[in-house]
Amino acid sequence: MSSHEFDLITIGAGSGGVAASRYAASKGARVAICEADRIGGTCVIRGCVPKKYFMYAAQFADAFADAAHYGWQVPPTAFDLARMTAAKDNETRRLEAFYRKMLDDSGVRVFAGRAAVVDGHSVLVNGERLSAERLLVATGSRPGRPASIPGIEFAMTSTELLDLTTQPVHLLVLGSGYVAVEFASIFRGFGSAVTLAFRAGMPLRGFDADVRRRLAAAMTDRGIELRPEFRPERIEPDGDGYVCHDVDGGTLRADAVLNALGRVPNTAGFGLEQAGVALHARSGAICVDDYSRSSVPSIFAVGDVTDRVNLTPVAIAEGRAFVDTEFGGARRGVDHKLLASAVFAQPPVAQIGLSEEMALQQGHQLDVFEADFRPMRNVLAGRRERSYMKLVVDAGNDRILGLHMIGPDAPEIVQSLAVAVTMGACKRDFDATMAVHPTAAEEFVLMRKPRRAAGPGSAVPGSTG
Repeated sequence: MSSHEFDLITIGAGSGGVAASRYAASKGARVAICEADRIGGTCVIRGCVPKKYFMYAAQFADAFADAAHYGWQVPPTAFDLARMTAAKDNETRRLEAFYRKMLDDSGVRVFAGRAAVVDGHSVLVNGERLSAERLLVATGSRPGRPASIPGIEFAMTSTELLDLTTQPVHLLVLGSGYVAVEFASIFRGFGSAVTLAFRAGMPLRGFDADVRRRLAAAMTDRGIELRPEFRPERIEPDGDGYVCHDVDGGTLRADAVLNALGRVPNTAGFGLEQAGVALHARSGAICVDDYSRSSVPSIFAVGDVTDRVNLTPVAIAEGRAFVDTEFGGARRGVDHKLLASAVFAQPPVAQIGLSEEMALQQGHQLDVFEADFRPMRNVLAGRRERSYMKLVVDAGNDRILGLHMIGPDAPEIVQSLAVAVTMGACKRDFDATMAVHPTAAEEFVLMRKPRRAAGPGSAVPGSTG
């Protein structure tokens, strides 16, 4: 029998920590989980879930505007952010209670309080020392506040933005990643003036260049002011708002500023380094091997705190793989190379696999297939906004290396097609698939002629920045 009171102590009750803890308990492990804040973590309480509800709210602006073209008489509309925030709060409270009940029903003991690692087998919570055979750190990440930008404390993070009850007249968003692009789209949908300022030449670094260019154009068409190559130097109060200074002397003014300049692994203050856990010098993330084991053999870590791939489903998969390895007798890691992802902007973006640029850098000879069209729903409404789909195919073996889309329902369509791409689908498999008509998704199986061929060294139009 173990001399420890638990087989596993998890620090952090977010998506990865909860999934791992419940799964370990289902295999007979004695499990405790420690959480200093709310059960559910970033995704459920202050990230993916509430943000998606905000996006749903923003999309009604399009629905109301388009309805008259489809025969509806819509009275004048107005948006009430306070009502939306209250509805979001009610839902996150319900989800928090649901997560807590799942832990209780699984037999996982919940300790409310900030846990500090004492050594490889014990933690201190509210003055109480707990011990276990293994510790799992699943503390996630938090919005970064770059110390190199004086006045960054005047800017909200996504956490505060989701709690607003008064709508900004003009919102300045700093950054161009998932969080920046999504909240810029959301608050523009609510009716705020929005400026998106970022260091790169185009938004969404790391996505396919053809998609990035189209997203930039679509956001501009929706009235979002894009300020590429803007490098914030400092933020200062300015009357009822703020002014952000660029290193080149330019300025941007707004009554509210969102700091969406990235997130950092949440490792400070948990006693990790004192316990001998190695952290990455640059990011501060916990260094782990393929099986989520840290430099201390009995301490493991999953999710954003490891800074591998910072997506909720990845954290859950890493947590379950850890449990299979340590409690299930099946040594298993997580393959991070082929993962679908989505950006819930307006219009939304989704992808799986390699961008054209990445495929060329890896030495592939390519056939590139594209479809660019106006979705049916936009025709009667008179909207110019288009959908774009792209398949990046290895010309040698016909395998689909990357699948990309921007347009209505992109996340739902790519999620379904991700199964085929993950299984190693070839272009001929798509060609052999009968289309469902009329749908937007059918375009992925109707592409017959490559728009261009490309090989290593080929330039991709608009791929800089």
